[in-house]
Amino acid sequence: MKSDLFSTEHMAQQSVVPGMTLHNAKSIKYAVNGEMHARQGAMIAYRGDLQFERKGQGVGGMLKRAMTGEGLPLMAVRGQGEAWFAHEAQNCFIVDIEPGDVLTVNGRNVLCFDSTLSYEIKTVKGAGITGGGLFNSVFTGAGQLGLVCEGNPLVIPVSPQQPVYVDTDAVVGWTANLDTTLHRSQSIGSMIRGGSGEAVQLMLRGEGYVIVRPSEVTPQKPQQH
Repeated sequence: MKSDLFSTEHMAQQSVVPGMTLHNAKSIKYAVNGEMHARQGAMIAYRGDLQFERKGQGVGGMLKRAMTGEGLPLMAVRGQGEAWFAHEAQNCFIVDIEPGDVLTVNGRNVLCFDSTLSYEIKTVKGAGITGGGLFNSVFTGAGQLGLVCEGNPLVIPVSPQQPVYVDTDAVVGWTANLDTTLHRSQSIGSMIRGGSGEAVQLMLRGEGYVIVRPSEVTPQKPQQH
């Protein structure tokens, strides 16, 4: 059988070292040798001796649900083998987090991560209960974090002299040392007359970077329980 489908571009190769790599723009391959964590339902294929265990609400606070209904149900993947992860054909990116780094990420953008990373849910300061998720996941420690984004993200530098204003439905995450507050860019009179559709943004000020997706969040269908 002959086809470009079977070219090395698409063919899965055997891993030589543990950890995650980009298989392609839409999926991450993780060579498991022990334990790692991933978003529930994100595994699209695996080979080897692996077990998948749903994580309950008590694990590290990561599964804490926001008042917006957002959250990140996790599973632990244990054993030895290879697993592939993806989410709705979104673009995948790998972030190397080193000691001293702090990365705040919206839960909807987390795909998988090393068990060596520490994480906790924190309230987004100044964000009230609007857009973007009341709770974000804060990652620290040392290890790799796999992220997904609908489209190619924008990474915008932030400085004390030049804050950045981001739509609360478009923000993916930001680095340490950035302060967040809500900013209203529309007058009350304008809102009464129908508004521009861009009434409130998340203002980030300090020294660092903010990651933004090139589209606003689309409404999610209610999950069946």
